[in-house]
Amino acid sequence: MNDVVLPQRLQSGDRVAVVAPSGRVDAARLATGVEYIRSWGLDVDVMPSVLAGHERFKYLAADDKARAFDLQTAWLDSQYAAVFCARGGYGVQRMLEYLDFDELVAVPKWFVGFSDITALHEPLNARGLVTVHGPMAAAVEQLADDTGRERLRALLFEPETVTDLLLGARTVVDGVAEGLLRGGNLAMLASSVGTPTYAPPAGVVVLEEVNEEAYQADRLLTQLLRAGWFDQVTGLVVGDFSDGGEGLDDTIRERLEPLGVPMVEGAAIGHEPLNLAVPLGLPVRLDATAGTLTPGGLAGS
Repeated sequence: MNDVVLPQRLQSGDRVAVVAPSGRVDAARLATGVEYIRSWGLDVDVMPSVLAGHERFKYLAADDKARAFDLQTAWLDSQYAAVFCARGGYGVQRMLEYLDFDELVAVPKWFVGFSDITALHEPLNARGLVTVHGPMAAAVEQLADDTGRERLRALLFEPETVTDLLLGARTVVDGVAEGLLRGGNLAMLASSVGTPTYAPPAGVVVLEEVNEEAYQADRLLTQLLRAGWFDQVTGLVVGDFSDGGEGLDDTIRERLEPLGVPMVEGAAIGHEPLNLAVPLGLPVRLDATAGTLTPGGLAGS
């Protein structure tokens, strides 16, 4: 296992970049979201491809190579202390081959995003870098939520103040688990199986999803189970499975409870207005009985 690499905390006056590795970005929503980030005393630059659009496919923010180039360029530019994704959607997997993850991890900085951005968290976390699964620059409803916005700010600026990563979690399987926190969006994790960036976790896993019927979530979880993805998982944090169909919660329990590891559900992590940022790749302690998830090592950033 790689050593954990924790980026330096942000400070007022730092400059950060916004990139769009995935779907098309709404300019008005981005402008509103950027103001929230600027309210923390940060200077914000939006990279050229974020609002460029794709000539053929309206669901992509820009050409694959352009999106990858802007992400890599912003990350390796010493003037930027962090890289925020504008939004998720779909598209990250199309441009992974154009990124050098070893080069990125060699220049540790905070990286923020979730949903489709899971396809970037996975290879970064596998190389030891701690990243932030949390609200993105154009996620105006999430940034407008005081609790969620403050969690993201605290993780980036005052990480030692974040002592419990969960809110609203309900016990499914009692017990305590420890390990590195990994995971993210269920569909992205399942669709990475067999690809060059496939990196099964060893530790505590967080899962979230949106717009999946019970049978669709069943298929995704079964894919990961059959691939051995859960073989070294020590604990499970089930976040929001938003806008799902009837029986979804029961399906998730039926697939995951037999693993026998400590498990909670209903954590405020995912596509709801309250999306609590969590540090992927960091050592954590899940007390499923108490419904707490305690981070380790944040004070040293």
